[in-house]
Amino acid sequence: MSDLITLTIDGKELKAKEGESVLNIARANGIFIPAICYLTRCSPTLACRLCLVESDGKQIYACNSKAKDGMNITTTTENIEKERKAIMEVYDVNHPLQCGVCDQSGDCELQNYTLYQKVDSQSYAIRDVNRPREHWGVMNYDPGLCIVCEKCVTVCKDMIGSNALSTVKRGAEALPGKFKTTMPKDAYAMWNKLNKSLIGFEEDKCVDCGECISVCPVGALVSNDFQYKSNSWELTKIPAANAHSSDCALLYYEVKHESIVNHNVQKIYRVTNEHHYASINGAARFGYDFENRVESQDEVAFDKAIEAFKKADTIKFNSFITNEEAFILQKLKEKFAYKLINSDALSYKKFLDAYSSVSGETLYSANLKDIHNSNFVISVGSYLKSDSPNTKYAFNNSVVMNKGAGLYFHPMGDPVMEQCGKRGKTTEFIYHNPLAEESILYFILDRFGSNLPEAIQATLDSYKETRVKSITEMIKEKVVSIVKDEESGEEKEVTKMVPKKVTKEVEYEYTRLLDEINCDATLLETIEAMKDKKDTYTLILGEDLITHPNSQNLAKLAALVEKYTEFKVMIIPTSTNTLGVSLICDLDEEEGSYCVGYNVKADFQLSALGDGNLDMPALNQQEGTFTNIDKRVVPTNAALPYKGYVLNDIANTLLGTEVEHTILYTKSLPVNKGFQAVEFDSLTNYFANDWSENRGYVLDSYDVETNEEIAQKQNASFEVASSEITIYKANPINQFNEFTAIAHEFKDNLESGMFANEAFLEELELSVGDKVLLSANGSEIEVNVYADNQVSGKIAYVSTFEKELNTKALFAGYRFTSANVKKV
Repeated sequence: MSDLITLTIDGKELKAKEGESVLNIARANGIFIPAICYLTRCSPTLACRLCLVESDGKQIYACNSKAKDGMNITTTTENIEKERKAIMEVYDVNHPLQCGVCDQSGDCELQNYTLYQKVDSQSYAIRDVNRPREHWGVMNYDPGLCIVCEKCVTVCKDMIGSNALSTVKRGAEALPGKFKTTMPKDAYAMWNKLNKSLIGFEEDKCVDCGECISVCPVGALVSNDFQYKSNSWELTKIPAANAHSSDCALLYYEVKHESIVNHNVQKIYRVTNEHHYASINGAARFGYDFENRVESQDEVAFDKAIEAFKKADTIKFNSFITNEEAFILQKLKEKFAYKLINSDALSYKKFLDAYSSVSGETLYSANLKDIHNSNFVISVGSYLKSDSPNTKYAFNNSVVMNKGAGLYFHPMGDPVMEQCGKRGKTTEFIYHNPLAEESILYFILDRFGSNLPEAIQATLDSYKETRVKSITEMIKEKVVSIVKDEESGEEKEVTKMVPKKVTKEVEYEYTRLLDEINCDATLLETIEAMKDKKDTYTLILGEDLITHPNSQNLAKLAALVEKYTEFKVMIIPTSTNTLGVSLICDLDEEEGSYCVGYNVKADFQLSALGDGNLDMPALNQQEGTFTNIDKRVVPTNAALPYKGYVLNDIANTLLGTEVEHTILYTKSLPVNKGFQAVEFDSLTNYFANDWSENRGYVLDSYDVETNEEIAQKQNASFEVASSEITIYKANPINQFNEFTAIAHEFKDNLESGMFANEAFLEELELSVGDKVLLSANGSEIEVNVYADNQVSGKIAYVSTFEKELNTKALFAGYRFTSANVKKV
């Protein structure tokens, strides 16, 4: 990393990283430079030109200018103010006509900057043109309001990695010639571009994340669900955390009364986020109204619940709960010896324990910011765009913004992921066979490892001997030759990379490995080239490894990668609070004879879905904490009231305690597992201007005993009979669980069943709307058939978010299996 440099902005001496943008440095140090088109984590567009500043007597754009040692910057001069005011006048040409009905009014950057620049007159005019509004998936686009700042285009490309938006030409008359000679040049250049451009949309590339809506500074892009529903100033912002996936990203539930008639009934109208610092996925943004509306306590149902707990020997639950609730379940186990069943968290706990046994640390090393800051990132075993969208965003951001490189290993073809970077130059997507994940980790250890212990090297050599002979045989080697300079006659050494000679025997063994991970010699050369000048590495590991038949060895191999390569490692928690549950609860393998379920099917059910024997609050009705993907304990707050019983009421009755609120357990979370004795109300929940995260606290890590012994690779194969296909346990984009399924934005178009691209469906002689009987793992389940052209190849995925359709029974742990498909 570069050393810090010194520069001066408005007389204030600052320290910063060389190459950082002047605008970011100013923002991080509380110095305001106007900019309507710039996003902190993305590339500059130079669309608005408001960030004009003076550096050592020369005017520059702060968003696009890299800091150098000794710079002396002035943020405003008489000429700069003249330029900025003219730019704002141009933006305001014809624009204010819509403020009365615009959803952004009152929360609009254009309004704010107009006031800031004290625009109180209009020097310019041009005939307005009709630009019809358009409907794009989850949003509406009004080009009449669009200022073509390109924020939406930039965030889609640099952060989300979908490239669904772009600037396109529109028919418009040229600006009158007089403006070119009479206007300030930056204002004219901005206006000329604005007059010629609109935003274009490619539906097939869109993943409905809504981040473009969040970054739009005006009302041009708005959720079609929110439009004309409320003025922004009427809404109360409730800071919370994404309840659907393990990023647990900071978001705001924006709430007000449901109607004038029902003034006392609160309703969530939309979800927003701090887009300069963290993105949220589509499930968080649009799957917000999953509350369980209960108006009173059902005493009869509560008494039956107490009786069920007294009868039960097992509590079965999932990871869509808070840390405090998990702690209550653990206390009940300690008092009554219940078996605690959560297969998701147990698998994750076992993987993490095996990883720790080699790494010597209780937790993995990387977080999302590490991925953002990496310039070489590898993903193995995660269907990123659906499993963990925020990790996918970080993957894309690292490649696009850091001139980085990325490798994506997965059996399922993914055209959406392929939008990340430039395939063949900055990114490669290796679609391998199922069960090849172990070979991939050996491959990474061999290609990137150094100074391996003798025993580990011997195991690796044994693997290479049986599966590859020597991977490096197919890579070019360095050849040094002496060359005489024709002019000077001076001799000097020249190093060239030339192909090594490969014997047929070596090529045969090598091909066996490459077939397993679908990687050829050309690709290996590309990977070697991608490594050039890279110095910050992150490895992302997903659920496919955690559920793998040989998961324990995979975990140990991953730890070896962390110890003996330059990679930091992230192990994605598989559900919202999987990591927290795995640390807090002592989990069991098998359930007993009578089971109480919390949001899962059981003999007696506690349910926030309203389908159980006793109602519970949903996560948007609770205060508490989650342990997120960054190993950070973050707070979430109740957006909506809940008047029924909660798990703490049951605990008070069974344990004989008098704990008034569930969040009083926050300070009691187990410190021996890395938690801190901090009260809930003391937890922070914000980002600072320098992008530093002030949300809760990071789990304490501690050393554990290590044992680097790993098992010999098991040459498992994935067999699929001619009459069967490969299916994968996964959900469509933005469908994470039973709670997203009941959110109104999703439930009206609920698609649950088997998904494949149209070409594969045609090969199977199936059509959208057909019903098929899937047979696998001793189970037969009838499901609907859907087309998803955002996947490719000959693998179908089967959704699991619908509670009543137990499609998880088709899989024996590992997310891939072979299945017989019969049209009904």
